Amino acid sequence: MSAEPLRLIDLFAGAGGFTLGFKTHFGDRIQTIWANDFNADAAATYNANFGDHCTVGNIVDLLDGGEEIPAADIVIGGPPCQGFSLLNKKRATDPRKQLWLPFMEVVERSHARLFVIENVRQLLTSNELCEIKQQAASMGFHVTSALLCAADYGVPQMRYRAFVVGSRDVDPTRHFPPPPVAYPPSDPGQLSLFDGAAERRPYRTVKGAIGDLPAPVGQEIRNLPPPLDLHFGRNPTELSKKRYRAIPEEGMNRFDLQRLAPHLTPDCWKRKKSGGTDLFGRMWWDRPSVTIRTEFFKPEKGRYLHPEQHRPITHREAARLQSFPDDFIFKGSKIEIARQIGNAVPPLMAQHLAAAVDPLLVPHPASRPR
Repeated sequence: MSAEPLRLIDLFAGAGGFTLGFKTHFGDRIQTIWANDFNADAAATYNANFGDHCTVGNIVDLLDGGEEIPAADIVIGGPPCQGFSLLNKKRATDPRKQLWLPFMEVVERSHARLFVIENVRQLLTSNELCEIKQQAASMGFHVTSALLCAADYGVPQMRYRAFVVGSRDVDPTRHFPPPPVAYPPSDPGQLSLFDGAAERRPYRTVKGAIGDLPAPVGQEIRNLPPPLDLHFGRNPTELSKKRYRAIPEEGMNRFDLQRLAPHLTPDCWKRKKSGGTDLFGRMWWDRPSVTIRTEFFKPEKGRYLHPEQHRPITHREAARLQSFPDDFIFKGSKIEIARQIGNAVPPLMAQHLAAAVDPLLVPHPASRPR
């Protein structure tokens, strides 16, 4: 007689990148039973891919309103991270920093045996991390945390995120963090630093992720099979086009624009003498991308220009750089889909996290609350 599948809850679920990674690793051994997100389009994306069980609403209101939380084995999620972000100038008083509290309440109500929290790297040096660990310990969890880079786990992106893992059954430090499976091509000597080195491979690159795509067509989502449905461009101004052409080589950025075409450089960039080296930058073909954020389609927001074509990356290219498979279904407007892509936990990274925490779920209890 086969064992019952593990039951998974995903909070602040967004498009479901975290869930996709767990389902890819566990397969039929896991069942998604409940998810929540405040954004209706994100919830529609989640439901289109994983089943109709992602509810829309503020998690605090749902819990205060007596929402029934189903019994689960695992709770995963990324409480909104803007409260910790260096981009948020009001982060000291941002109430979103406290959304780990309803997360832990769901862990408690669901009687989960394992939880995984994802957040920006600033969480690891915050008072909130101490509070999370104290709360989890009072609930009977062993807890650990780590800063991980997505590129180390096969994602073609230098994305650093903090993860907090709590386990009732096993000390998580025995299995977490997961060992890297990739290394920087410029530093193969790193192989000798890790167990299982022979199985590691070079970082996945931008070219490996998006190099096979043709030039994008149009400016809107198209009724075509993937990957071309989300492979559309923008309608930049003539000034923007001149700026793109003024920095044609991989790795160039706003400082190169000012050096080569000062007449095309905005005055605010001229006044800003330091910082922001990725702004208006081109990607490199032979490296992972920078962190894909929610406005990747705006070159002024980061290093989001195509390595050789005079344009920012497309939604499909951003989704691939986040390691979403082409057949993953996105719902909503192009702005909402961009937000879902940028906010997601890269599914491939989540898959390696799932593999690391899998051993923490034994021994399996004979019975679980219903």
